[in-house]
Amino acid sequence: MQVMQILKDKGPSEVVTVTPETTLGDVTTLLSSHRIGAVVVSSNGTEVMGIVSERDVVREIARRGPACLTLKAADVMTRNIKSCAPGDSTDNVMEHMTEGRFRHMPVLRDGEMIGLISIGDVVKARLSELHMEKEALQGMIMGN
Repeated sequence: MQVMQILKDKGPSEVVTVTPETTLGDVTTLLSSHRIGAVVVSSNGTEVMGIVSERDVVREIARRGPACLTLKAADVMTRNIKSCAPGDSTDNVMEHMTEGRFRHMPVLRDGEMIGLISIGDVVKARLSELHMEKEALQGMIMGN
């Protein structure tokens, strides 16, 4: 399965982005209200400058205490972002996420973000794929 299929299965959904100046307190509000694990930091909504994840928030609270909530997204974001393309395989994406120990990956086309996938999205797609393979094999065995 390819990344584009995951995006299609997710349906039309906008990636939640914040500007580099957004405070960490506002980021946490967005994470909670949208029930998501990360936001993309972008000045225009399509360029990926970084990602602020739940892990980044927890790290900063542990380092600096609640005062960190006044920091800007640009101060705490993960900058070295791995991305994928719509035609990439889910197996390849899962391998990169597992090796890098991260859970969110922007999907880029011609350098512009067209979506964001999570490890949960990839696992769900892979389970669906395995279910279809199982059904096909059972059909072959049963002579259907």
